[in-house]
Amino acid sequence: MAPTTSQAVTAAASGTWRLGDLEVNRLGFGAMRLTQDGPAFAPGAAPSDRGRAIGVLRRAVELGVNHIDTAAFYFSPLRSANELINAALAPYPDDLVITTKVGPGRALSGEFLPHATPEQLRGQVEENLRQLGRDHLDVVNLRIVGTDSIAERFGALAELRREGLIRHLGLSNVRPGHLAEAQAIAPVVCVQNLYGLGATPEQEAFLRTCGEQGVAYVPFYSIAGTGREAGASGAEHPQVLAVARAHGVGAAEIRLAWTLHRGPHVLAIPGTGNPDHLAANVAAGALRLSAEDLAALDSVSGTD
Repeated sequence: MAPTTSQAVTAAASGTWRLGDLEVNRLGFGAMRLTQDGPAFAPGAAPSDRGRAIGVLRRAVELGVNHIDTAAFYFSPLRSANELINAALAPYPDDLVITTKVGPGRALSGEFLPHATPEQLRGQVEENLRQLGRDHLDVVNLRIVGTDSIAERFGALAELRREGLIRHLGLSNVRPGHLAEAQAIAPVVCVQNLYGLGATPEQEAFLRTCGEQGVAYVPFYSIAGTGREAGASGAEHPQVLAVARAHGVGAAEIRLAWTLHRGPHVLAIPGTGNPDHLAANVAAGALRLSAEDLAALDSVSGTD
């Protein structure tokens, strides 16, 4: 059942996983939606309230969140996710792990640019370092689009890892072949891919492969689903609502809890600029779904 008050629950209730030598609570925080009101990356999006965003970040850490996902291309007019993280949390707690991603570029006007070349990745890494006020990055994910080889780009990040600018490497929006290609170059601690209720057999198989290899699987849009940057939208599935009612929580919390039940190597990084939503998301890490709950939810997703 749900805890008595979501405020009393910390992210430690979700359990832990190690990203290389860095231990994190499995319920983390994604910074993508922190910089604007409304859909992420929407042209002309209204900047978020800076004080509120900083307050959400500080509250997340108070609630035991020690894994924050960000990127230099997470920005809106007047707001940068990395700058907000720096302002809110520096000097950083010793146990805080900040994961960022490189590959996509964005012009200051907001338009996405062609993905970075191997030579441009150093500049993106240095930009994250400057914005976060760090001398190294804990985890850097190479985000890609398409099926082309990633050897050159991942090799460039591996070189920055050897130089000490990056501690650990990961991948985002990739296929199983990309993981194998990267692992032949340098260790991979995490894969960040689209995943949630309604996952395809191929997505499920990749999640299992990561678990077998000790690689963290970090879903994005696990709440929003097809809503993606715009967030969750439309009517919720009756099975999800039924399980939510049984636990006295909302559908979003059930989706997060289901995600965490997919394996001990699965992490969650829900994002929000709302302190109440933050507390509810963190509390979802304490939900324990029964076999009957999981069977009902698996019938929605099509998993075994």
